[in-house]
Amino acid sequence: MNDTVERNSTPEELPSACKELLRVGARMQMAYAWFPEPGTPTEVLYLANQAPHQPFLLLRCRLSRMDGILPSLAMISPLLGWYEREMQDLFGLRFAGHPEPHPLVLHEGARPPLPPLDPRYQPAKPMPFESAPWVLPAIHGEDIQWLPFGPVRADVLESAQIGFLYIGEGILHCHPRLFFKHRGMEKRFEGLRPEMGVILAERVSGVDSVAHALAYCQAVEGACECAAPARARYLRVLLAEMERLYNHLHYLGHLCHTTTLKVGEAEGKWLEERCKQLNARLTGSRFLRSVLIPGGLRRDLKVDGLLDQVNALKLQIKAYTGLLETTNSHLDRLITTGELPSQTAFDQGASGPIKRASGIDRDLRRDHPYAAYAELAVNVAVRKEGDAHARAQVRIGEIESSLRIIENVLAALPDGPIQAECITRPGREGLGWTESSRGSIYYAVHLDQSGRFARVKIKSPSFSNWRVFPFTVHDSNMMDYAINEASFGLTMAGCDR
Repeated sequence: MNDTVERNSTPEELPSACKELLRVGARMQMAYAWFPEPGTPTEVLYLANQAPHQPFLLLRCRLSRMDGILPSLAMISPLLGWYEREMQDLFGLRFAGHPEPHPLVLHEGARPPLPPLDPRYQPAKPMPFESAPWVLPAIHGEDIQWLPFGPVRADVLESAQIGFLYIGEGILHCHPRLFFKHRGMEKRFEGLRPEMGVILAERVSGVDSVAHALAYCQAVEGACECAAPARARYLRVLLAEMERLYNHLHYLGHLCHTTTLKVGEAEGKWLEERCKQLNARLTGSRFLRSVLIPGGLRRDLKVDGLLDQVNALKLQIKAYTGLLETTNSHLDRLITTGELPSQTAFDQGASGPIKRASGIDRDLRRDHPYAAYAELAVNVAVRKEGDAHARAQVRIGEIESSLRIIENVLAALPDGPIQAECITRPGREGLGWTESSRGSIYYAVHLDQSGRFARVKIKSPSFSNWRVFPFTVHDSNMMDYAINEASFGLTMAGCDR
């Protein structure tokens, strides 16, 4: 696979191999399985990144039996716990010694005739389902109460059920139950030709359409050994940063909604709307869709006058964020709310602004540059406090950085073609990645011998950050819950896929 150093491992060797990766400073990113041939045992792959500008590390483990058992690595690298549970549900694998062996993606009562990501599984047939109780943590103590919140929640929040164990206003434990609207996006890629997959990637998470599509395109380009032309690479950066802008402004507005700062909410969402109008004039799509393709862009973009519009917006954004940072009623609700220690953020897999607000200075745009980021200065905002205020400050810093990157792209934008031919190479694999507004996105693609997809794996930031989030809720209080959740910028679509 492109841009990786690969190692093979037997199931018995996995724990020591994982420990060695962590010892040399690597951080696990994801794990996934696939069937190299229908009806054959699975291969499990573990992806880790190491020092900046170094190749990724890929650990391969091929099972010898269909009902193979692997040792759980969740006690060594806790963030792998959810990936193992996902493989347990969707591939029928078993992980010995897993600390949380209950289902994750498939709710209790699901009875699939085959693992859903087995190529022989027929997705058109409804999955058999029986009523079954939710697996809950044991409750001890007469004063402890249980509150199930959701899955239908107030306002426009996506479907999720949050269980609280609490006494009075104090939350002792938070237990999320997600995946109510799992769409099987990875399954939908099976059998498609690479040029047809962009439309799916753009819809994994609508608010991160560019980030998903770009990671997908770069994975296909890695498998096909093609490279986008220089102009296309610069325009890809422009699109990615325009997407980051409107996402972070929406985030700030929604955070104001939870602290009841109504004027701040209105202005943040008005500035978000201004950004989306610029997107529409630039590409025809407020969400910047239908522009990216493997090999470059579908069409060129007319950027005349964009710099003046961005500069005018820049002044308004600076005034807005300055007011947020001097509004005591808003800051009082954010400071010390939802504190996430750096070690917990690292161990549990925090991504994007969440990890950077807890002191982890990592950003794929700078550390593993793609598109034209290697030729552009990327200033990475980092805070150490790990609370809701730090998470907002990181996003404000990223807005300032995005505006500078957009200016630099427009100043240095080269002329030339915007497409390169991507010839499908049967049997090949590719890896692509981006740093979205919510964190790191990875796509791994595997082509079969006909040049169609045998497997597409999507690692999305909300899958990681939803796992981390409960650690900031335990021992907090009900009054801060909505603020804390908003400070994470979570999406269900990005998590459930």
